[in-house]
Amino acid sequence: MKPLQINIEKIKEDYLESSKLLKRRIIICAGTGCVANGSLKIFDEFKKQLETNNLDYLVEVKLAEEKKDNILLSGSGCQGFCQMGPLVTVEPDGIMYVKVKQEDVIRIVEDTLISNQIVEDLLYVDPTNGKKCKGTTEIPFYKRQHRFVLKKCGRINPEDVAEYISLGGYEAARKAYMEMSAKDICDEITFSGLRGRGGGGFPTGRKWDVTRPEQSDKKYVICNGDEGDPGAFMDRSVMEGNPHSVIEGMMIAAKAIGADEGYIYVRAEYPLAVKRLRIAVAQAEEMGLLGENIFNSGLNFKINVMEGAGAFVCGEETALMASIQGLRGMPNPKPPFPSQSGLFGKPTIINNVETLSTVPLIIRLGAKHFIELGTKKSPGTKTFALTGHVANTGLIEVPFGTTLREIVYNIGGGVINEDGTLSHEGFKAVQIGGPSGGCLTEEHLDMPLDFDSLSGIGAMVGSGGLVVMNKQTCMVKMAQFFMQFTQKESCGKCVLCREGTKQMLSLLTDIVEGRGTPETIDLLQDLAYAVKRGSLCGLGKTAPNPVLSMLTYFREEYNAHVIQQRCPAKQCKALLTPSIDADKCKGCGVCIKKCPTGAITGERKQAHTINEQLCIKCMACFDACRLNAVVIGE
Repeated sequence: MKPLQINIEKIKEDYLESSKLLKRRIIICAGTGCVANGSLKIFDEFKKQLETNNLDYLVEVKLAEEKKDNILLSGSGCQGFCQMGPLVTVEPDGIMYVKVKQEDVIRIVEDTLISNQIVEDLLYVDPTNGKKCKGTTEIPFYKRQHRFVLKKCGRINPEDVAEYISLGGYEAARKAYMEMSAKDICDEITFSGLRGRGGGGFPTGRKWDVTRPEQSDKKYVICNGDEGDPGAFMDRSVMEGNPHSVIEGMMIAAKAIGADEGYIYVRAEYPLAVKRLRIAVAQAEEMGLLGENIFNSGLNFKINVMEGAGAFVCGEETALMASIQGLRGMPNPKPPFPSQSGLFGKPTIINNVETLSTVPLIIRLGAKHFIELGTKKSPGTKTFALTGHVANTGLIEVPFGTTLREIVYNIGGGVINEDGTLSHEGFKAVQIGGPSGGCLTEEHLDMPLDFDSLSGIGAMVGSGGLVVMNKQTCMVKMAQFFMQFTQKESCGKCVLCREGTKQMLSLLTDIVEGRGTPETIDLLQDLAYAVKRGSLCGLGKTAPNPVLSMLTYFREEYNAHVIQQRCPAKQCKALLTPSIDADKCKGCGVCIKKCPTGAITGERKQAHTINEQLCIKCMACFDACRLNAVVIGE
């Protein structure tokens, strides 16, 4: 066996001592969203400007650097405030600059780093009161969150294992391997009440504890990073921003069940997450944190990072295991459960990224600390991807029990119209849990969000997607969108999912395109219940949830489509009739050129008209008119 290769206390001490020599730190968000908006170019521009101004800087903390007044320039994972990226934070000043461009760097260097002045126009402005916010302690989006799992994301360099260790990293793993038995770990996680953050909320400790006594020469730990819900990016952000927390959580899980090998299964669409995970695994192996004789315990553990093939169904645990084994990602009936016969027929536990990243915090801080957050039956916090018609989109984390109103109006900054302006009475609904979840309406704004309260109304936490919808959203089209997604992602193994989702999509399309009848709605509902009851795996069983939820809370909108042949939200083109406002029309002729059927006539500089018999309601005239003269009626 290899001797103990790492002294994490020494690494922590050295890093903190070296950090004292730093004058400032510039943290540039290098999560996927900000990278797409040019943050890497901003990083390079900072290096250029620092050199131009003869300012000493580092891109990595090193003990050998004894020179004082250095500036540390580092990238980070997602800082959460995606709406305002690219983001640049200056510490210890506590300044966060938003929507930074490459040309802004010279001002930040000259004004902030040299002259100690704030670049006012790069600060976030609170739209509710016009106040400029210096940093995260003043920005409502951050102030009203409780960042527990995400605390280090956006603050640390994800490719620097020493920084992770300096903040308590791998202390929980050392404690688990050197001071706790497998049963001790399972008992602590069970006592904490941690429930799986990937969907159904199954108790994590119980899952581990039933796997622990299984007799086998081989056991596996799998991290499910195959995050496929539309609009969801919580796991991606953790993998990109704090990959060592995932590794440490897997190490503790391995000790708990007696596993010596693990897989991190990441969707191929997350190349940055894959890159940083592989770097983190290599660093941990080099330091002796992974491999043989971990912490001189006599136990071994290795981790493989594997890219998925982009199939949504591989989020289901048996399909995921089939994919790892080189088979087509299709679910299998249970029992046997993975705890009995999982990957390669061996006992296996599967947890998602957020769940595993929570584990080291519970072991290091204690289950009692974790229980203080959240609710009695849903302790802890939950990350959500807040998207849609909301002022502040991004990645958030709040304790379970937080209300939807707090998330949408206080953290999210309120509902917005199509033009981006705030709408004080524009809230219509929130889709929670993605294509497997349900719909929350105005009557649910003050309901505490947790596993049990949501399941009680036919919704679910799911992986954590929150899509906010305003009054201009057509709920039938929204149901059609989610059904289209799940129908395409069905693996086709069972008839009810394969054919049932196809028929549900066809019925929704009939309603949207004006061919629906009251019988169509009844058939849609009956078919939804059949698919829900009879499908093999979680994809099929939850695919009807958005449809059933929206039928429950927006039945009158469905009725308007089929009985009155109108779309109240004015989104379904087949149910809308365009006309031209003669007072606004200047006779420019643009709409005539765009109309594919010649339904629009009129002389130059004279008001035009639309022939309803020829009009196919394609709305090309509406999209083309720059004068808003084309009016959509019902």
